Amino acid sequence: MVKRKNVGHSPSIAADRVYLGVQNNPAVSAEVERLLSRRTRDIRLGGEINRLFRERTWPQTAKIIRSWMIWVAILGVLSLIFNMLMLPPSVSILTLPPSAMLPPIAIAVALVWRRPRAPWLQGSLLIAGVFAILLSIALVGASAGGEFHERYLNIMLFVAITAIIIFGIPLAWTVTISAMALGLYLVFQLTNPSLGLGSALASTLFFAAGIFATVAARRTMTILAQKTFLFELRDRRRVSELAEVNDQLQSLARTDPLTGVANRRRMEETLHRLWDNRGRCPDRVAMLMCDIDEFKKLNDHLGHAEGDRCLIQVAHIIQTHIRRSRDHLARYGGEEFLVILPGMAENEALFVAERIREGVEAAALPNPTSVVSRYVTLSIGVAVQGPADDRVSSEHLQRSADAALYQAKQSGRNRVVIHRPEPSGMRGRQDGIAGQAAIS
Repeated sequence: MVKRKNVGHSPSIAADRVYLGVQNNPAVSAEVERLLSRRTRDIRLGGEINRLFRERTWPQTAKIIRSWMIWVAILGVLSLIFNMLMLPPSVSILTLPPSAMLPPIAIAVALVWRRPRAPWLQGSLLIAGVFAILLSIALVGASAGGEFHERYLNIMLFVAITAIIIFGIPLAWTVTISAMALGLYLVFQLTNPSLGLGSALASTLFFAAGIFATVAARRTMTILAQKTFLFELRDRRRVSELAEVNDQLQSLARTDPLTGVANRRRMEETLHRLWDNRGRCPDRVAMLMCDIDEFKKLNDHLGHAEGDRCLIQVAHIIQTHIRRSRDHLARYGGEEFLVILPGMAENEALFVAERIREGVEAAALPNPTSVVSRYVTLSIGVAVQGPADDRVSSEHLQRSADAALYQAKQSGRNRVVIHRPEPSGMRGRQDGIAGQAAIS
């Protein structure tokens, strides 16, 4: 029961906040494990866990207490009507003041428990309200006298026992309510003119045994509820940890372990997302197929370690020339990289491709046995789907970019070539144009 500014949250939202709090607090998690390692009867919640437990159970506890108070208020009204109708007028007038005070007290306590307040305040008001309710019931019996004296004291104990059983409140509050009920019972039994001292004490001891057993049962119920709460905290934490591990595994399964960029599987998922389930293409998208020139010679001459360093550097260079928030890069093969540029027109795609090619060349990564250059170079094939073009599938656009890359390789490497279909609309034929010429 923690005082909060925002009220009216559903129990599930409150529970999620509680579980999130324990998941982010290693000290609480360690305390949960320590408590669960103990015997059930030795479980004692304290500190942060006790606060979390009260916050978790407050909505249900408050609802039960409000329902109980409304039930008591209704019974009080019915009892008042019954007394006015069935008892002699002289007696019913005497029972009217204590009977009339019960319903407003119960309603007032129900209103207090509509929203969380400070625990000490909420507990004090509940105990005071229950005491006033029990006192009013006992006063009705004392005012009526005769057989009603004993009868209403029994009703008072019944009301107290129902509160002890169903109120999921701290044990100290429960013990206080029990002591008040027994105290009132003893006082009013001692003032019962039809009973002697021995009979009053005997009946009090008899009901005390029943109330003590009820308190013990309530304590056991509370401990079991606390243990269930601890299991929920532990299970939620483990589920959260498992979900994090699964997310990491999913990310690893979709990431190239060498370069750190997306792998082919993730790129295929991206293409499937961009081209919807019916295979429809976005209004405008460009695709770059990039391939490191003479990479096999680099591996053979300088070794695989230098080849790996080259791949990492090229992937980094490509990343620096694309829009990270919108574009997509993946290592698509051994030395091939695929770049998707959503919403990009032909001139823009050629500009980005040329910037990438120039960046790789300017990095001066060694490739001494290459027939193209003493340094690592990149050939790039470009395919663009414009808004006015016929919609094509991602596979077709990829084949077009691959065909443009092949043309770049055939025409000397270290260049950007764009795929252009024949004017008649026939696809699959290639009109390669050097990147520098295409841009100019």
